[in-house]
Amino acid sequence: MSIYSTLTILMYALAPFAWWLTIGTIVLITLHFVAYLRGYQITRYRCYPAVAIAALVGLSALLWIPPMTHSQLSYIATWVDWSVLVSAIIGTAVIAYLVVHPLSFFVRERT
Repeated sequence: MSIYSTLTILMYALAPFAWWLTIGTIVLITLHFVAYLRGYQITRYRCYPAVAIAALVGLSALLWIPPMTHSQLSYIATWVDWSVLVSAIIGTAVIAYLVVHPLSFFVRERT
């Protein structure tokens, strides 16, 4: 299968979710922009509870990703299946961190 064929299949799979992905991206960029205007810098601000929350959300993906894809953990047998699941867990944790970290800045800013 060529790269072009793979990208075509990917675009057909993502097409129903394009608006959700667009809205989520706009919300995430707006959140970071507003936080930046108030003095937030992702590399300088430290919040360890935000890291812990993101890790817990990532680990919770182990429970809800297989049912969401109409699968079960017992179906994950090969190293490719496990690598895809681990990648989805890491991606979920990174997105959770990108949302929770600036929100924690807003909460700490008031106290």
